[in-house]
Amino acid sequence: MSDMVEVVIDSIRVSLMSQQRVIILREMGSERYLPIMVGIYEAEHLTLAMQNVEVSRPLTYDLFVNMLETLGAEVIHVEVVALRNETYYGNIVVNINGTMHNIDSRPSDAMNLAVRLDVPIFASREVLDEAGLVPEEDLSEEGLEGETEVESERLSVFEDYLDQIKGEGGEEILEEEDEDDDASEEEQDEGEAPDEEDEGEEE
Repeated sequence: MSDMVEVVIDSIRVSLMSQQRVIILREMGSERYLPIMVGIYEAEHLTLAMQNVEVSRPLTYDLFVNMLETLGAEVIHVEVVALRNETYYGNIVVNINGTMHNIDSRPSDAMNLAVRLDVPIFASREVLDEAGLVPEEDLSEEGLEGETEVESERLSVFEDYLDQIKGEGGEEILEEEDEDDDASEEEQDEGEAPDEEDEGEEE
């Protein structure tokens, strides 16, 4: 586990531009964040679990939990293990009769189980080093070149997320537009296509 870092779900956010759901993971004891784009269905089910919303009948992830418990399988923890071609890969570690099993999974599915079963979430240190973002870093310094420019671009993209989306404690809340925006600036921006840059989707 030395190459794995424990993370928590900081928030689930909604992009004003595309309605894309983004799960923001935060490294324990740090202000480094890992944004993972997920499907609307997976994000909504995760939101229900984080808010402890009771449903009349078991939803898909509740069914998975019931099956695991009935079969005597214990989920130890879940992991975000890799990032390849802008796609995240997950893993569910399960103990069955004393034998450990690794089950390939999408990160969103793994996190849905983790929240329902109250088990830890880990992320590969390599993934965090590659895609983790620290939004409070100073981006105003001049003379950034090479790798520093790449990192600044990543941080700028993440700050765009924070400007465009808002959500705390698993709630999905659209950020209201600033009423003090200059009308002339709105007219100038009208018709321009927004820049789109993915931080990585899951598979």
